Amino acid sequence: MSAVVVIGTQWGDEGKGKVVDYLAEKADVVVRYGGGNNAGHTVVLNGSAFKLQLLPSGILYKGKICIIGNGVVIDPAGLLKELKGMRDKGIDTSGLRISNRAHVIMPYHKLLDEVEEGSRGDQKIGTTKRGIGPCYMDKNARIGIRVVDLMDEAEFSAKLKRNLAAKNQLLKAVYGVEKPFDYEAMKTEYLDYANQLRPFVTDTSAALNHILAEGKKVLFEGAQATQLDLDHGTYPYVTSSHPIAGGACVGAGVGPTKIDKVVGVVKAYSTRVGEGPFPSELFDEVGATIRDEGHEYGTVTGRPRRCGWLDACVVRYAGYINGLDYLAITRLDILDKLPTVKICVGYQYKGNILSEFPASLKVLGEVKPVYEELPGWQSDISGARTYAELPENARRYVERLSKAAGIPLGIISVGPDREQTIILHEMF
Repeated sequence: MSAVVVIGTQWGDEGKGKVVDYLAEKADVVVRYGGGNNAGHTVVLNGSAFKLQLLPSGILYKGKICIIGNGVVIDPAGLLKELKGMRDKGIDTSGLRISNRAHVIMPYHKLLDEVEEGSRGDQKIGTTKRGIGPCYMDKNARIGIRVVDLMDEAEFSAKLKRNLAAKNQLLKAVYGVEKPFDYEAMKTEYLDYANQLRPFVTDTSAALNHILAEGKKVLFEGAQATQLDLDHGTYPYVTSSHPIAGGACVGAGVGPTKIDKVVGVVKAYSTRVGEGPFPSELFDEVGATIRDEGHEYGTVTGRPRRCGWLDACVVRYAGYINGLDYLAITRLDILDKLPTVKICVGYQYKGNILSEFPASLKVLGEVKPVYEELPGWQSDISGARTYAELPENARRYVERLSKAAGIPLGIISVGPDREQTIILHEMF
């Protein structure tokens, strides 16, 4: 048995898709265990970019089993569109398995997401408005509709009728939405989705545990990242699920003793989308350069990402929360042209140096980053295939991060393609 979890250590967009895609070659099964189609993983294969939202990154390898676990919330229309897009590009999607315990995003979730975000004014969260949060709210309120319900016409119809009556009333009374959703139209639409998705639906927890018992290799793919975790992230500017390593057990239905390694993906600089404090954010020409060189715009939303220097405090915190065994550094090549690079190694707050990442957003919004400045390498590293081929200053940069975070280096990515990957430690 060999099971590896890949998670994001920052605010998402670290390049998890590329790392998962690379590791998936040696895995038998790739599992997506949380989030919804608010996540976006971009994988580059032979110069072509594949933008994945619900499908596990392993779908691009023929013959792999790809599981969407019970912790994922599924927009059936979005998933079917994504499947069609893959098939149109010649990708075999027959290996997909969908948990019958996963929850289903309904049209009223999307509308509630939109009107609730709009009502927050200056206090908006920065949601993608895809219904993810309201779907998880219904899940926790124990009124959600699961895939197993969607597969049963009578069960689905009864639950939809009850939920839709309540949601229509809420939308009208609280948000002034006069035109209600039509029950019959929605039922017909979603029963059609059910028929199209039925061949993929199964008890994925049972299947996964059988696979692990057979000694096969399983790769768990996290969506979003540690700083967006509902409990451990920069609350309330977080997602509605648990993208940390522990979420793999809950979101896929396997015990913690089944996990062998946890790999934390770190972008070589920092970015975040949406609201919330960001101590190392750059507002100058360097920040704009990083954004342009890295094409830092959201895979799902297209929104420009906020850019800043690498924050080792964030990565060290992620090490605690996830029990990280190794770091996978991505997008190091984006910094190729900079004469100097900086790493935030601490926070100054009211005359003191904070040794730990603060829970209070008020404090986090007032801290001043403590930087270490290192010389840049100002050379093209995209052709490096071994660690020794990296310029000395590039090696010094990633080694300083490793030391500051207290986590060994495992993988370094120097470009978007699969072959532009330096392996320091094998994960399988």
